[in-house]
Amino acid sequence: MTLRIGNASGFYGDRFDALREMLTGGGLDVLTGDYLAELTMLILGRDRLKDPGAGYARTFLRQLEDCLGLAHERSVKIVTNAGGLNPAALADAVRKLADRLGIPVRVAHVEGDDLTAAHPGSLAAHAYLGGFGIAECLRAGADIVVTGRVTDAALVTGPAAAHFGWQPGEYDRLAGAVVAGHVLECGTQATGGNYAFFAEAGAEAAGRDLRRPGFPLAELHEDGSCVITKHPGTGGFVDIGTVTAQLLYETGGARYAGPDVTARLDSVRLSQDGPDRVRIEGVRGEAPPPTLKVGRNRLGGFRNEVVFVLTGLDIEAKAALVRRQMADALAKSPPSGVRWELVRTDRPDADTEETASALLRLVVRDRDQETVGRALSAAAVELALASYPGFHVLAPPGKGAPYGVFEDVYVPQGEVPHVAVLDDGRRIPVPPAQDTLVLQDLPEPPLPEPYPAGGPTRRAPLGLLAGARSGDKGGNANVGVWVRSDEAWRWLAHTLTVDTFRHLLPETRELAVTRHPLPDLRALNFTVEGVLGEGVAAQHRFDPQAKALGEWLRSRHLDIPEALL
Repeated sequence: MTLRIGNASGFYGDRFDALREMLTGGGLDVLTGDYLAELTMLILGRDRLKDPGAGYARTFLRQLEDCLGLAHERSVKIVTNAGGLNPAALADAVRKLADRLGIPVRVAHVEGDDLTAAHPGSLAAHAYLGGFGIAECLRAGADIVVTGRVTDAALVTGPAAAHFGWQPGEYDRLAGAVVAGHVLECGTQATGGNYAFFAEAGAEAAGRDLRRPGFPLAELHEDGSCVITKHPGTGGFVDIGTVTAQLLYETGGARYAGPDVTARLDSVRLSQDGPDRVRIEGVRGEAPPPTLKVGRNRLGGFRNEVVFVLTGLDIEAKAALVRRQMADALAKSPPSGVRWELVRTDRPDADTEETASALLRLVVRDRDQETVGRALSAAAVELALASYPGFHVLAPPGKGAPYGVFEDVYVPQGEVPHVAVLDDGRRIPVPPAQDTLVLQDLPEPPLPEPYPAGGPTRRAPLGLLAGARSGDKGGNANVGVWVRSDEAWRWLAHTLTVDTFRHLLPETRELAVTRHPLPDLRALNFTVEGVLGEGVAAQHRFDPQAKALGEWLRSRHLDIPEALL
């Protein structure tokens, strides 16, 4: 029997009416919602500091008020990690909402992930739990399951284990569900959102309207295989490219580890199963690692920034002058961190003032709020009549704002008290994995024969041939690059080496870069260590989550065989 699992949220702040769209757009058995990310946990942690009863995604409650009746009428189970730092409080709030609406639902929740007390100095420290707590709740008859920090894929592996009766150790089946969950977790990124080849000619004429992509769903089978699709008539599209892009997102090597199973991404086979249908099969799994990842968020200090606008001529000289002036002013109380970036958005002989202007960005950090607050504001404002011609800033600097730091650590699985809390209050302990396997990198797989040399080439952007998707994991970034033909793969596999990657992206030249080939996906996955500093909440660089790192890579020029273009 097929289990139809849909997704209605890829992050806290995603499309509000997606829950209703998914419930009314077609048949579903389970509807999931992913609300958590590293930055979200920090935001919820700060909420909980103000109100101990807070710490969950309040948007979910408002969505549910509109849609709880629909879910009940259609017998659709809802599974969400919107519980954040306080799943018990959200479960209670859902029960109160259901009572007020007069809708009989059973609400369970999963807890045990909160390890903050064991990590002094952390605002929030949470282990990434697997799916078997969710499965226990559903087997006991829950209509709605609320979790805290579970792996994103657990929102799918839990319902699948409950529905098909899977037990720990059925690694191939669980790995198939992990891959399905990873494709669904970011919502419309699987249906054409943020897609490298969105601008291909005739896309909308071919029914690929990307103005409002529909949310994805998986038709999951008992053997762990699935078909990724979407409700009929919704926007966007599903093809091998959109699924490949999401498979590469925020992953590293061929082993994709989780609490229940390590999925082998090098075993994934994709095939087009019809319009807007991609079949995923062949996924193999291995025993999970003996440890669980714990995401720790703490306050790192305070930051402030000011963006100076430099217009017209002598941009470099203007930037040099204001940097000297600010250095003198800040020397009285120097911040611990100072970072300058000159962004040359200006054009020669521009026909608008904005396009004649460059931006000079100053970011300061310090443990002391005053050092980056009043001191920076005074130093910048006092230059208003005493600096370069045309002096102005995008906005006056304000008070120093707190910033967060994300770190990941690992603890033995047995140290985390994974518990399913049923609607009637019963507590069911979920045992840790009994069989484990220490995670190790695989040897590099065989590559295809190199593309024939000697033919005509053209200096052109890599993105004319290859797609990419990039993202963050703490202070590291990943960039997945793929092509759509075997001949292009022969070229890419031997051309885009680590050295070439570093040459194309100079920011990475002094950092550790690892290349992971995935031949069955015609893909290379690069991990770049430390490019994001202390994580997204620290806002270390212009693109703090590395969302556009892949698009920068695609814009860089290489000598590409003309026959491939």
